[in-house]
Amino acid sequence: MLWLKAFHIVFVVTWFAGLFYLPRLFVYHATATDPAGIERFKVMERRLLAIMTIGGVLAAIFGISMIALSPAFLAIGWLRLKLVLVAALVGYHVWCGSLVRTFRADRNRHSERWYRLFNEAPSLLLIAIVVLAVVKPF
Repeated sequence: MLWLKAFHIVFVVTWFAGLFYLPRLFVYHATATDPAGIERFKVMERRLLAIMTIGGVLAAIFGISMIALSPAFLAIGWLRLKLVLVAALVGYHVWCGSLVRTFRADRNRHSERWYRLFNEAPSLLLIAIVVLAVVKPF
């Protein structure tokens, strides 16, 4: 179980690195005006989305493996709430993928300020998830 937990944490960190950085790339991409810079952002966003998707999938596999070994954990309130917040992160990740496709097609409709606010969501979710996992309030 400790090996699964260790690798779960490693890939959660990988996933969050992408969840923090990809929206920051969107901030810069939204303000870019030179064609070479715009194309560079498209490549960076596409590659980062792939890396963070791998991290997210592996984090999920190791997390699900831990639950499979101890299914009684699903009866614990903090874990169920954590899983709801993880589902929100998955939704955020999918939304990021949609934004990558929007930028790729040169159809961005959001401002740099909107992306700065959008970038805050994973931070709030991370705080809540870590507090739940460490404090176990329920």
